[in-house]
This record gives sequence, C-alpha cells and structure tokens, in this order.
Amino acid sequence: MSNKKEESVSNPLTETPHLSLVLPCYNEADVIRSTAGRLIKAFRENDVDLELVLVDNGSQDETGEIIGQMIAEGQPIIKETVKVNEGYGNGILHGLKSCKGKFVGFMVADGQVDAHDVYKIYDIANSAKSPYLVKVRRRFRMDGLVRKVVSIIYNMMTMILFGGLGSIDINGNPKIFPRQYLEQMQLQSKDWFLDAEVMIKAKQLKLNVYEMNVFAQMREGGKSNVKPSTIREFILNLLRFRFNLNKLQPGVTAPADDQETIFTRGV
Repeated sequence: MSNKKEESVSNPLTETPHLSLVLPCYNEADVIRSTAGRLIKAFRENDVDLELVLVDNGSQDETGEIIGQMIAEGQPIIKETVKVNEGYGNGILHGLKSCKGKFVGFMVADGQVDAHDVYKIYDIANSAKSPYLVKVRRRFRMDGLVRKVVSIIYNMMTMILFGGLGSIDINGNPKIFPRQYLEQMQLQSKDWFLDAEVMIKAKQLKLNVYEMNVFAQMREGGKSNVKPSTIREFILNLLRFRFNLNKLQPGVTAPADDQETIFTRGV
C-alpha cells in the first residue's frame, strides 16, 4: 500500500447505498461541512441512501479533522486520506475505489451546485430504463470573463478533437452513472482532465449522456484550485489523449445494453 494514503474511516450503511458520491477536498475547511450536510439532507428527504466519500486530498488546513468530526457524529461518510496532493483527479480516483453504491459519481466540494439539483441528477439516472451518464451543465456561472472564455475554448477544442460527447460543459459535475461502468472505464487521469476522460470513455463504451441545466451557485468560502497553469494542462492532455490514448484499454468492452434510454417519467 502506498504511504501517500491512510486507511479509510467510515460509518458504513447496513445495505448497499443507492449512490456513492466522491468529493475531493483540498483545503475546503470553510465549506465542506455545509456542502456535505446539504447533500445528506437532500437525499434523506427523498429516502435515498447516500454514501459520501470525502477525500482529504492533501489538505493543509482543518479539512481532515472536520471530516472526522462528521463521521463521529454518525453521518453516512467514508473518509479517504491522500497525504500528498497529486491533483484533483487523483483524489477522485482514490475515492472511487471505496464506492459501494449501485450508482457512483463525483463532484467538487465547493457547493456551487445545489444539493437538490444533485438529487435530481441521481433521480434521472436511476429512473432511466437503460444506462446513462447524467451530469450538469452550469448556466449563469458566476465566473470572471477570462475563466468563461477559457471554458468556451476548452469545450470547443474537446468537441473538435473527439466529436460529440453529449455535453457542452465537459467539466460540469456531478457526473453520475451505473457502477458497473466504472471498472470498464479504467480511469487514469490524476489532474483536471479526469472529467474529460470520463466523457470520452463514456462515448467509447456507448454510454449515452444526459445533461441537465443548473444555476451555478456562488462559492461560499475557500478559493478555487483552478490555476492559470490549468489551461496549459487541459490543452496538453487533450492532444495527448487524442493522438496517443484515444482507445479503450485492451480487454475493455462496452456492456451489452446500449439502447436508447426511455425514461419512466418526464424529466
């Protein structure tokens, strides 16, 4: 076992949870209790067993201690600890290993997507008669002009290089999908490219995508971990993945049921 990861700490559910949701937390002491509490409340109100996998992703503040306090209070939380931060994606990859739910997903910990919208994303995925990856498209984002322009360019480049991925907000999350697809994807990206890797491999696996518009909330505290260097990272990863790693790993095949989804009720 790597010395960069401590053992898991959790309050396990008595049954397999409906959804396991991973939140990588890097210096999120100001927001993680609020974000986690709202998610747990929204799912409990709808009688859905939510398993939150909170990853202390190399934090240098009190994030880890706060997660431990919530577990001690009896919240349905698993804590994973990465001692040295190796990137946003690496935190998610560690968290996904602990997921036991029928559906799995991940999202950022800053609370910019309302907890009730997260529940709606799950409900759409659970209501579908055939497998779907369901995610958000963030509308009316409260970002600066530069970040909005960068986001537009990044999404356009992704569409040009990889064709239709069923999304015009590649990095929008949560992303929620049936757990059986997780092993098929063999995810590898340790950085911000993980969101794009999931979308690309969903297409390769013929896993259809449904994107729901949501209103992006104002971040409650802390600060964004997206840096100027992230732009270069995005572009290099797109080119590397497109021209070198744009195939599924050997032995990976799409599940048989890839028919069009017919929802049991309106969305």
